[in-house]
Amino acid sequence: MTNLAFQSAVQLLRKLRAGRIGCRALLEHYLDRVERHNPALNAIIAFDSDGARRRADEADRALARGENWGPLHGLPMTVKESYDVTGLPTTWGKPEFANNIAAKNAVVVDRLIGAGAIIFGKTNVPLLLGDWQTFNDVYGTTNNPWNVGRVPGGSSGGSAAALAAGLTGLEAGSDIGASIRNPAHFCGVYGLKPTYGIVPPRGQALPGILAANDLSVVGPLARGADDLRLALSVIAGPDVLDAAGWSLSLPRPRQKSLADYRVAVMLEDPHCDVDLELADRLQATVDGLAKAGARIDEKARPAIDLTRSHALYIQLLRAVTTARQPMEAFNEAKAIAASVAPDDKSYAAEVARAATQYFRDWVPANEERTHMRWRWAEFFEDFDVLLCPAAAAAAWPHNHEGTRGDRAIRVNGKDMLEVNELFWAGLATVVYLPATVAPIGLTASRLPVGIQIIGPHLGDLGTIHFAKLMAKELGGFTPAPGYD
Repeated sequence: MTNLAFQSAVQLLRKLRAGRIGCRALLEHYLDRVERHNPALNAIIAFDSDGARRRADEADRALARGENWGPLHGLPMTVKESYDVTGLPTTWGKPEFANNIAAKNAVVVDRLIGAGAIIFGKTNVPLLLGDWQTFNDVYGTTNNPWNVGRVPGGSSGGSAAALAAGLTGLEAGSDIGASIRNPAHFCGVYGLKPTYGIVPPRGQALPGILAANDLSVVGPLARGADDLRLALSVIAGPDVLDAAGWSLSLPRPRQKSLADYRVAVMLEDPHCDVDLELADRLQATVDGLAKAGARIDEKARPAIDLTRSHALYIQLLRAVTTARQPMEAFNEAKAIAASVAPDDKSYAAEVARAATQYFRDWVPANEERTHMRWRWAEFFEDFDVLLCPAAAAAAWPHNHEGTRGDRAIRVNGKDMLEVNELFWAGLATVVYLPATVAPIGLTASRLPVGIQIIGPHLGDLGTIHFAKLMAKELGGFTPAPGYD
């Protein structure tokens, strides 16, 4: 049954419905694989195995009675540690919250369970979800299944690693700085950053926090594009406060084949270099799409200043991520902001300004962002998707020294600040757009990489559909070797 573990959630669900495998048997298959392979990866860090077994037995009995709990009936899966799951800890990798046991489920978790999923564990994250590698003082370090000396990405690093190694059937992550897209790219799986606001984030937070953050979204990771669509159909839609007044109906893609797509391509930009090994795979993918009939335009860009767009993203991003810092950290940022020259555009200076901005600074920034959103809408009148990198390179070696703002990665033989990669993260995020990352094969160094598919506002299904068609033509998920 080795190949079973690497099948998509949709394929697994077909087997469950057809009675070709039982819900308990499939769960035990994954739990056995976790016991054998997880120690080397440290991807899944909290478990409710006994509760999952009881629910799997109930799921089998329900199927025997002809009952159907929903589209995920009997599917074993895990969720990112940052989601509340009743009876399991939610720490965000912070030791102070090691004993924070959730009393109820996050909205997304409730919706997954309501659709029939069997959640048996939680996957690792970096401290406060603030890194593109996954390590913390509560649970330790997560490794990339393709090369345990390399990072799985972050902050949904445990999620992507578990999928790539065939340890779980489906995953739920979160994304504000490519935290779904970056791990999907590094581990060779699929990930969707949904349009902002269409999936309720309540319960994917530290204790006591109910308000949704600007920019931040929650969404699925999987081994297939159809899995993303299925998961989105389960978790998307208004939270309780809004449900009486509105419902969500995402537009369905009209395209039947790649030849029906108008594709803008942006494979490089001065704001962030792209490693040649990744660039080769990206270009080969674009060439394959052109051969399949897709209408490619490598010069088209939205009518916005990309330099300003990136600066705006950093301003709005760091406004969110620093807003709940202790007063000492705020005062330190104020001192830095006061000491730097007005024309200092370094990352440290921009973060200090963002962390201490007034609301009267945020309001015009939001206004500027809204103008950009309309420019993007005009762009997507002429194009269906924009293809671009998800990051600057394939997965890089573990490096826990210093802070994220100080760390360098090797790109084309030179050191580059890791934070430069936020350019590719922010392109869609700052303007609330959906983006799907799909695997596109291996680099010359035998590491998986992906491509980012950005779509129009509420065009989530279109980006997923494009990823599905791309997989049929060019290939999709490849299991990480050594996890038989």
